[in-house]
Amino acid sequence: MQSSQTGWKNPFVLAVGTAVISCGALGIAIVNELLGPDIGEASDFCEALRDGFINQPANTWSNLGFVFAGLTIGWLARHQRHRMDGLVGFYACVVVLLGPASAAMHATGTAVGKSLDLTSMFLISSFAAAYALKRWYSFSRGAFFVTFGVLLVVSELAFFLGGDVPIVLHAGNAIFAVLLVVALVVEVRLWRRHRNDLVAKAGLLAVGSLVLAFTIWLFDQGWLCDPHSLAQGHAMWHILCAVAAFWLSRLYIEAEYAESQ
Repeated sequence: MQSSQTGWKNPFVLAVGTAVISCGALGIAIVNELLGPDIGEASDFCEALRDGFINQPANTWSNLGFVFAGLTIGWLARHQRHRMDGLVGFYACVVVLLGPASAAMHATGTAVGKSLDLTSMFLISSFAAAYALKRWYSFSRGAFFVTFGVLLVVSELAFFLGGDVPIVLHAGNAIFAVLLVVALVVEVRLWRRHRNDLVAKAGLLAVGSLVLAFTIWLFDQGWLCDPHSLAQGHAMWHILCAVAAFWLSRLYIEAEYAESQ
C-alpha cells in the first residue's frame, strides 16, 4: 500500500517528474536557441512578437495552466493510481505536456515549436477518443495504447500532409477537433448506459469550458485582437482548455465509479 502513495508510479510523482523534465528542457532549449530559427510561427495568434527569449509573453506563460491542471489531477489521484484502469497517471502527464509543448511555439516562433504544440494537442485528443472507445468496447489497456498510437499517427500525418482548412487554419487543428467530437459522442452514449448527475456535471463543465475557449479563439482572430495587450484571447484559450482537461479527468473518475456499480 505504501508504494501506491510514494512510488514512482504515483500519479502525482509522474506528473511532477514530467513537469520538471519538460519545462526544464524547454528552458534550456529557449536559452540556447536549440529549436531552430524563429520564423514567426506564432504570428497567427494576435499577440505582437517581442524581442528577447519570449516572443509572446501572455501566450507563453498562460500555458502554465496546463501544468497546474496536470499536477492537480495527479495530486487528487495520488493514493489511487489504479483509477481509470491505471491510466490516470498517464493522463496527468499528457495534460502537463500540453503546457511546455505549446509554450515552445509561442516563445520561439520556430517550426519545431509548432510541431511540439500540435503533437501535444494530438496527445490529448487521441487520449480522449481512445479512452472513450476503450470503455465503450471494453478494450484492455494494451488495446487502448494501440488505439491511442494509431490515432496519434493519423493526426500527425494529417498535420504534415494536409493543407489549409477554413476557420481552424489547417488540417492539424481539424483532426484535433474531429477526435474531440468522437470522444464527446461516445462519452454521451456511455453516460446513457449509467446516467449519473456527477458525470453529467463534469462533462458539461468540460464541454462548456472548451466551447467558450473555442469562441474566444475565433474572436481573437478578429475584433478581439489587441496585439500589444497582455490580456490575450489566445492566452484565455490556453487557460480554459486547461480547465476543460481537468474536468475531463473528473468525468472519467466519476464515470468509472458509476460504471462499476
